[in-house]
Amino acid sequence: MKKILSLLAAFGVMFYLASCSDDDDPAADNGVTISGIPATASIENLGTLGPVTATVQGNDGLVSLVVTKDDTALETVDLTGNTTATYEFSYTATEEDASKNIVFTFTATDVDGDTDVVTHVLSVGATPVVIVRGDIEENTTWTADNIYQLDTRVTVLAGVTLTIEPGTVIKGNEGQGAAATALLVARDGVLNAQGTAELPIIFTSILDPIDPADVAAGNYASTTSETQSGLWGGVIVLGNAPITAKTDEASDLSEIQIEGIPSSDPNGLYGGDDENDNSGTISYISIRHGGTNIGSGNEINGLTLGGVGAGTTISNVEVVANADDGIEFFGGSVSVDGAVIWNSFDDSMDTDMDYNGVVENFIIVTPNTGSAFELDGPEGSITRGEDHIFTEGVIYGGPDIDAIVDWDDDTNASLNNLYFFGIEAGRIESFGGVGTNANSNTANWETDLADNSGGFFDGAESVLTFGVDVSSKSYGPTAADFAWSWAGNSGALEALGL
Repeated sequence: MKKILSLLAAFGVMFYLASCSDDDDPAADNGVTISGIPATASIENLGTLGPVTATVQGNDGLVSLVVTKDDTALETVDLTGNTTATYEFSYTATEEDASKNIVFTFTATDVDGDTDVVTHVLSVGATPVVIVRGDIEENTTWTADNIYQLDTRVTVLAGVTLTIEPGTVIKGNEGQGAAATALLVARDGVLNAQGTAELPIIFTSILDPIDPADVAAGNYASTTSETQSGLWGGVIVLGNAPITAKTDEASDLSEIQIEGIPSSDPNGLYGGDDENDNSGTISYISIRHGGTNIGSGNEINGLTLGGVGAGTTISNVEVVANADDGIEFFGGSVSVDGAVIWNSFDDSMDTDMDYNGVVENFIIVTPNTGSAFELDGPEGSITRGEDHIFTEGVIYGGPDIDAIVDWDDDTNASLNNLYFFGIEAGRIESFGGVGTNANSNTANWETDLADNSGGFFDGAESVLTFGVDVSSKSYGPTAADFAWSWAGNSGALEALGL
């Protein structure tokens, strides 16, 4: 692997301090800066990096430079008495570093307590890391010979196409609130993330060591915990398809700001009048460990679809361990064929603002405190139709599910051809609209429960078939259909009898 000119030093091979003149205005707070440190570099296994010179500037007077390696203190350099210091740093990889990406952090402090922090990722015989920040302003392709690290909210702007090749791994850096990392596709932007069953595309946290080499070898499961959530943001796709929303004064809105994106960012707007709007193609993608908190009780969904049109193609999506909903639809008319939602920490599938599409061939496993479905009706005065459909699905409840379905009285959703199991008595109710809306065609539910003693929605006896073992179910996918996913590759789905 070719060496990229870089920085990073190990055990302080060399450093040199140069004093500057005192700050002309000692009363001013001038802050502190570190320069000369590239974001990434690569070396061969057992190779040596550097030496490279980093410059620390602090006109109020420097105190120290602290270097850590993977969150472990490596060296502290006393800079007292200087306003400028240059530090030559090198690092020789050890056998333990082989085929890894090492995160080095440099923290400079001045006498006022001001700090500057710079991060560098060193790939040691591993896949190089490409740091991505801010807006994507021209057509761009991400390839499987790199790992792409989202260091900020990264936005695919209008008129721009981001293509992600099969087997590519994208990792979100840690951060909450305004510093939350996410991939946002603005209206009129396009995301073509087309993985394959052999080479899925993985969106995950920087703390997840999975590598494109793992994917290429058919190892799709992460070694991080399948319940570890909120480590980064998620994937947000926005379009020009209709929504049904309203203001606080009950006036209809044709566009609105997506949750999770500050109102100051116009790229967060979604909604329009194009039912067939095309935001690209998403297939064979796995989104893991997302849902970081961006405010009080406000997290990002694994996959957020705001006003996404029917011209968009979405198939074979996995969301694992998301701190909020697995997939949430805000209006729009896009359909999804193939999905597995595992360990969402709110609802697994959530619809709002008169979503008008079909979700089919899906598996929901162990919602944690949320429901398998939260289905809301129109929020404005306009209702577009009756194509609010979930069909051919399997739901495994587990001990912490809130309900099968939580739906509004005016929800026009149809849930048919479903099998659910693994749900304790007393946790199988359905809230709200109970599936009896005149536009609902809810039918054909099977369950392993013996009877209706736990309580369902009205008309349950005509909808449900009781006492059906998972091995005899009539509806929904099997574990083999999701062999490309973490849930399938790890054996978790097969362990449930699927």
